[in-house]
Amino acid sequence: MAKLKLKTHKASKKRFKVTGNGKIKRTCAYKNHILTKKTTKRKRKLRKGDYVSEANEGTLKKLLPYA
Repeated sequence: MAKLKLKTHKASKKRFKVTGNGKIKRTCAYKNHILTKKTTKRKRKLRKGDYVSEANEGTLKKLLPYA
């Protein structure tokens, strides 16, 4: 009997990238709208991406089985 293939979670595929070392990169939140009240410094820091926390990494690896 053939082994079942796992399905990739499409929403996660669009939002996260897996690096060569196996870490998962993400973009920072709170950078889409209502930007006038946020300081320039805060918006500048949000431009840069970040890594997913270790607590959530296992969940995302299940959602992205072939990444």
